[in-house]
Amino acid sequence: MNLERLTGQETLAHVPHLVKIYRAAFGGPPWHEDEHAADAFAERLRTDTRRPGFAAVLAGDDGEPAGFGTAWRTPAPFPTGRAYDLVRAELGDAVESLLVGALEVDELAVSPHARGQGLAGRILDLLCGRADSCWLLTSPRAADAIRLYERLGWRRLTGPDADIVVFLRSP
Repeated sequence: MNLERLTGQETLAHVPHLVKIYRAAFGGPPWHEDEHAADAFAERLRTDTRRPGFAAVLAGDDGEPAGFGTAWRTPAPFPTGRAYDLVRAELGDAVESLLVGALEVDELAVSPHARGQGLAGRILDLLCGRADSCWLLTSPRAADAIRLYERLGWRRLTGPDADIVVFLRSP
């Protein structure tokens, strides 16, 4: 499996591959994302690549896309919109000290055919390797993802009844 770290501009050249992986990774349970969601992801990605500190990792096997991750630094003050409001609702003002300035992993996706090989962890390592701290969120319905982040040593910041699950990785 080959992993490649990409800049924002390089990522734009791979949008069709990333959308293909997104559809495969999030089309089934627990996400059930449809074609509209995949199209919305492609549009978000085109905007996100212009964020300061944007980085991506693309994984492929014999030229076939298998997984990716995207990330950027969380700006100050802590943003609103997207899922940021849910994060603030769960963590309160702690977002300013815990998450602002940290590398924010926005997307992590591995195609079903490439799962179970440690690829998600390798993508996260390359994506977050240079950062002092990283954070990400997932759905409480995403039991496999939650187990993965816990197994990789990420610290859960939200309680068991939270509407979202926020993880932090720091040295």
